[in-house]
Amino acid sequence: MGPGVYPAAVTPFDEKGAVDQAGIAKLLAWFASNGCRGAVLAGTNGEGPSLSAPEKREMIRCAVPIANDLGLEIVLGIASNSLEEAVWLSRQAKEAGCAAVLLMAPGYFREADERGIEAWFMEVLNRSASEALIYNFPKRTGITLSADLMHRLSSHERMIGLKDSSGSKENVSAYADAVPGKLLYVGDETLLIETLHAGWTGTISGAANVLPMWLSQIVTEWPDRRQSAEAKFELVLPAVQALRNHAQPAANKRLLKEIGVLDSERVRLPLLPLTCIPHDMAPIVNLVRPSR
Repeated sequence: MGPGVYPAAVTPFDEKGAVDQAGIAKLLAWFASNGCRGAVLAGTNGEGPSLSAPEKREMIRCAVPIANDLGLEIVLGIASNSLEEAVWLSRQAKEAGCAAVLLMAPGYFREADERGIEAWFMEVLNRSASEALIYNFPKRTGITLSADLMHRLSSHERMIGLKDSSGSKENVSAYADAVPGKLLYVGDETLLIETLHAGWTGTISGAANVLPMWLSQIVTEWPDRRQSAEAKFELVLPAVQALRNHAQPAANKRLLKEIGVLDSERVRLPLLPLTCIPHDMAPIVNLVRPSR
């Protein structure tokens, strides 16, 4: 893994509600054609908690060969309170050829001491050959991973970096200082330019489902054409903010169907699909619709 954009991919479902492998292939082709470096499957935007562990295994077994042909890296999202399931999925990711796993803290026992959270992460790292990005998303887990904890976890050879979706500007410098030499991906795209200024690697982005070309160009241009990258960020920021104002992944799926990338906007219960495109998201369609 390295610099670039990794969409936090939505999971397409067919008319029976099963994972649509052909839809995943089409989605990966969309990402590759728009300059992405890889994709995260079964993460937050991928409705990972609504997918069974066997479904995730079959998803990556089918997706990785397709992604390899397209020049993409696949990361498996793991959001599980079960230590044994997290270890099993990490092993399946390695066997399938994933580049890494994106490992979220176990969020059910929110009263857990930080020492227990650290031991949980270390146990997964020790028992699996997969390289891992540690995922800080306190809005979902109720657990904030401190910079000190990230620093301690970074001592493990298989901890290759982190993703931060907290939206905290304080973490931009604190995390960079805590894990020198590791990969740093921002989840809140509104902080993309700020994190690039601080030396972060790129973004694992929900908005990249529908804005892959724009975000990829920003990250790619950053080292040598910062003025161009910043100008593009200002242009695309209202679209990013509009996406973040609506329920995900339903908004992403509705837009992807509208532009012909997905066949269906289905989501799994308890989530519900959007029946129409909200007014503030309508301009995004013309911004991203593939040329015919």
